[in-house]
Amino acid sequence: MADRVYEVLHEAIMSGEFPVGYRLRIRDLAAQVGTSEMPVREAIRRLEEAGFAERVPHRGAVVKGLQLTELVHVYDVRRLLEVEAARGGAERIGAVGVGRMREELRQMRRAIAEGDVISYLDRDEALLAALYEASGNPVLLTTIRTMWQHCRAYKTVGARASLDTPGDDALWRYQERLVDAAEARDAEAAAAITNESLLNATDRIKAQLNAEG
Repeated sequence: MADRVYEVLHEAIMSGEFPVGYRLRIRDLAAQVGTSEMPVREAIRRLEEAGFAERVPHRGAVVKGLQLTELVHVYDVRRLLEVEAARGGAERIGAVGVGRMREELRQMRRAIAEGDVISYLDRDEALLAALYEASGNPVLLTTIRTMWQHCRAYKTVGARASLDTPGDDALWRYQERLVDAAEARDAEAAAAITNESLLNATDRIKAQLNAEG
């Protein structure tokens, strides 16, 4: 039930039905969705973790606005962490790990073809997790997962923008190259591709946020 409520609230935010600053009143939302308050509380907590909502004194949870400054800071930290995770993972990954990456890439391409942003992002993170996990540093992977949650709203904006742009292959070309680098056990190539991918994502999201004002 919490998953269903989350999807409803997420879609309302992304469509603009719930604009920036909109108060996410638990009782009202429960009545609107037709459920008890508990799943709504859980859904709002997940929205906060993903960066779509925030707590404001005397107002409770509200829809969060996306900011260029935060975008740059978050993606700078992601590059510091993920470039090293990619390097370490490519040095140690085996055939099973590469197989997982290729399967996630296949599912990613399917999600792109279907225009399913949420499934695409889930598959993208699963592909990267397969590589980063091979680095042998579970604390690093846990920290990266936390950053993914924190910037999910930005990732959604970037993915939607690419899907709406005919011929834009930014959602899969870096991952395809990354899988090839992992299979070749080319650590430096994996690190360079990851850095390039995150810089490209930052630029795409910046452009979309500027376009949307």
